Amino acid sequence: MRTKLSTVLPLLLVSSVLSGCATTSSTGDAPLNQGNWPLCSAIGALAGGGLGAIESSTWAAGGAVVGALLGTIICYAQDGDEDGDGVFDRRDRCPDTPANTAVSHNGCPLPQYPASVAEEPMAPAAQDEIIVLNDLGNVLFAFDSAQLTSEAHTLLAEVATRLTGASLVSVKVIGHTDSVGSDAYNQGLSERRARSVADYLVAQGVPGEKVGIEGRGESQPVADNGSDAGRAQNRRVELHVAR
Repeated sequence: MRTKLSTVLPLLLVSSVLSGCATTSSTGDAPLNQGNWPLCSAIGALAGGGLGAIESSTWAAGGAVVGALLGTIICYAQDGDEDGDGVFDRRDRCPDTPANTAVSHNGCPLPQYPASVAEEPMAPAAQDEIIVLNDLGNVLFAFDSAQLTSEAHTLLAEVATRLTGASLVSVKVIGHTDSVGSDAYNQGLSERRARSVADYLVAQGVPGEKVGIEGRGESQPVADNGSDAGRAQNRRVELHVAR
């Protein structure tokens, strides 16, 4: 009975000593990490050998071997977390992770993605206001001419007051004609009449760099060219205003 107790007792004592050793680091304030395994094995060997020597010199050698083995096993089983990332050192593939860094199961930092940047709202698209002036109520031009009539001057002077301010983006003056005459002639006439209107608007204070012209001849009628009233509607100038 004494032999069994003398065999078991040193092993229990060695395990007890090493368990206490393995629960703290060399500074005494953190779990032991794998860097201290050799120290733990050495302590186990010394403790096992010393306790075995109580029995005999033969037990001293065997106790040292058993103590070293137990020291290594206990250190492994109670391995620490040196960098404090929540992953034991024996599984930590990325030691010395900075504090408060999110890590994966193997202790390596999780991929970091840049914070999404809220897109700035797009400025609302400029909206066109179309002002149509035609010969149905007031004759804009003398017959077969690009010269503005007095009625046209009055109308355009009033319109010009609406084409100022920082919100104005552009004004496109588009001339149209009826179908009397050739296509080529009416195209040139529509361009000249658009130019007359644009020049008058600029003279009234509309910024010249924001005014453009275009002639479309007889290509876009809005009424039947078979009647006087229809042709009067087709002889028109449109102001496409963007703000």
